[in-house]
Amino acid sequence: MSEARSEPRGASVIVNVLDVLRCFTVQQPIVGVTEIAEQVNLHKSSVSRILSTLEQERVVERDEQTRKYRLGLGLIAIAGPLLANLDVRRVAYPILEDLREATQETAVLNIWEGSESVSVEQLPSPRLVKHTSVMGSRYRTALSASVQLFLAYEDPQYREKLLTEGSIDLTQMPINTYLARLETVRERGYAVNYGETSAEEVAVAAGIFDHRGQLVACAMIAAPFYRVGAEELEQLCLHTVSAADQISTRLGHRKEK
Repeated sequence: MSEARSEPRGASVIVNVLDVLRCFTVQQPIVGVTEIAEQVNLHKSSVSRILSTLEQERVVERDEQTRKYRLGLGLIAIAGPLLANLDVRRVAYPILEDLREATQETAVLNIWEGSESVSVEQLPSPRLVKHTSVMGSRYRTALSASVQLFLAYEDPQYREKLLTEGSIDLTQMPINTYLARLETVRERGYAVNYGETSAEEVAVAAGIFDHRGQLVACAMIAAPFYRVGAEELEQLCLHTVSAADQISTRLGHRKEK
């Protein structure tokens, strides 16, 4: 009986640890005990104990100047096997290298996690001025190139739910106009974000399909807006689609003729 009663407590401790870790985001990489306690609705002493244990395991580390915390290198050991087992990531890497070489821009691989596009690989442009983001960055803005691409192939009912309930940030155009845009994305096989989410960025995303014909990822190019005119954009689209097709072929996908 005592063992059965202890299960909810153990489960709640694990949930609390995960809630604490979720407080570290790309937008807020360094967080203090008080901030975390407010976000997860725990006492500061409980948060301090969790962070102290995580620090011992190098999952978090303390910033010496602010005495706040950031994620630590110990997470790499945990996440490494997951990333290594993403077949699409292994297959895509050499082709992304070729894509970066051909365009001289940042080549990225993104996957879809239900309501967010997540970057799982990034090869920065060799140029001094480049557009990059933090590995693991998540995107839920409707006009992001990767989000457009994934939503274009999403189940229509689920897609509409995401858009109407606000899981995807669509504030720049009516939903019907956006849905028509997604149809165009699906027809041509790639999506473009030409300074629509950031005046400084251009991005092109093309779909990667597996042997079942299912969309599993997207190859993407990200570039500074100032050096992408109409001709350059056309070339970026061609190279990105070509790279995505090559990765798809290696995954066993056969294009319909």
